[in-house]
Amino acid sequence: MDTYITGNAVKTLREKKGYTQKQLADILSVSDKAISKWETERGLPDISLIEPLASALGVSLTELLSGEFAENRNRSSNMLRSCFYICPICGNVICSSGRGAFSCCGVSLPVLEAEPAGQDHRIGIEKIETENYITMDHPMNRDHYISFLAYLTADRMHILKLYPEQNAEGRFFISGHGMIYAYCNRHGLFMQKV
Repeated sequence: MDTYITGNAVKTLREKKGYTQKQLADILSVSDKAISKWETERGLPDISLIEPLASALGVSLTELLSGEFAENRNRSSNMLRSCFYICPICGNVICSSGRGAFSCCGVSLPVLEAEPAGQDHRIGIEKIETENYITMDHPMNRDHYISFLAYLTADRMHILKLYPEQNAEGRFFISGHGMIYAYCNRHGLFMQKV
């Protein structure tokens, strides 16, 4: 039988929340027998109950429907573990303090993997009083440009969106050791320790 939700997912999430079948049933205003049927796959929740069920179980709709649950492995919220995602259609920049599942313009976005800045994407860092002045000798035209610069430390993220015809440069207040990231629309994400 093809289903849009598995009984194992409902049971696992219910037990993880510490609910009995009766407690979950009370939250959803259904009978505990309905919960039992869902968990043993002898029945399915009404489609109108899917969103309240996901909410009661503390997961997103996507997690409930896929049966794959995200676990926060970045509990300390160290900003140096941040991830970047770029929409290939509209160019939106999405930042998160850890890996996630993001989509934009109907497209699932893969996490960008950063490479050390090399000769073609050298990131210049100059300390000027209380700021790091970041420069790159990089084309800045409509077809090839640096989309953003970011400065990450353990507790902060600063991001500067750049556009074609600007200079590939930016200033960030110094807030400790960390990483500078630069995203080239053709070649990807590059990083440099600061």
